[in-house]
Amino acid sequence: MKFTRRHSLIAVAAGLASSALAPAFAQGDAWPAKQPIRIVVPFAPGGTSDILARTLGEKLQAALKQTVVIENKAGAGGVIGADAVAKAAPDGYTLLLGTISTHAINPAAKPNMPYDAGKDFAPVWLIGSISNVLLVGANQPYKTAQDVIKAAKAEPGKMVFGSAGQGTSQHMSGETLRLLAGIDITHVPYKGSGPATQDLIAGQIPMTMDTALVALPHIQAGKIRALAVTSARRTGVLPDVPTLAEAGVAGFDVSSWQALFAPAGTPAAIVQRLNTELANIAAQPDIKARLASLGVDHSANTPAQFNDYLVLERAKWVKIIKDGKIQL
Repeated sequence: MKFTRRHSLIAVAAGLASSALAPAFAQGDAWPAKQPIRIVVPFAPGGTSDILARTLGEKLQAALKQTVVIENKAGAGGVIGADAVAKAAPDGYTLLLGTISTHAINPAAKPNMPYDAGKDFAPVWLIGSISNVLLVGANQPYKTAQDVIKAAKAEPGKMVFGSAGQGTSQHMSGETLRLLAGIDITHVPYKGSGPATQDLIAGQIPMTMDTALVALPHIQAGKIRALAVTSARRTGVLPDVPTLAEAGVAGFDVSSWQALFAPAGTPAAIVQRLNTELANIAAQPDIKARLASLGVDHSANTPAQFNDYLVLERAKWVKIIKDGKIQL
């Protein structure tokens, strides 16, 4: 997840704009002047988003010297929690731990979203991306991604893949493989990664797509095999596993990502302050190690760079979902 020269030029312009706004903001109430600051996680406790929010929230609390509270507001693939933040006061005291689902996949796939992902939020900071992995059970004959593709082409419609549920990045990784490899495979949605992984291990399904974070313990235990990662680059937690692009599926690049958002209209100076504090936190050795252990690929980014990334992500998923005739 690298940022281009175009991103850098946008960032410079944004920085100049923030500098111009800073004196005006300083004349008003200082932020943060009250507590708590809420970070809404639109998923249940215990998942990757929740872990990241609590890890960063603790550090942000120390940096800002104000209480930071994590609030889980799950439902509808993250839509309920995201909508609550979209409608919150734009004062810097309510933030969202948003994801690829809340800000790219769901907006592209669902026609009646209660919020506008491009207009109702102020992008603050991209935490990073986590690769998904093409996985098969240890009892399956497939040793490479091409083995799976050849088997799927030999018997169209017979091969199935499991995922953590409809509209997840895992689901979309499988749909992208179907489109780019030109194969006919069928999605089997589960109520989370756990049930899908158990059925994979038991041989009930031949393959799944899941995050490297979820898959790693089972790979290490020899219960499942990782054939390829879905990101454009190899992941540090599975350095010997090729990308799907390296495995012959040109142009494949799908990663789950997490980020911080504020409601649209939040003063630019607050957004910039949050971005700066979070960038400083990410540079701390213990946080760098923690992100690496979770398989998070992080690159420093400004709000403008992050916004540019969001524009590209939304356009990509609109095309994938339209081309694949995917309905959620």
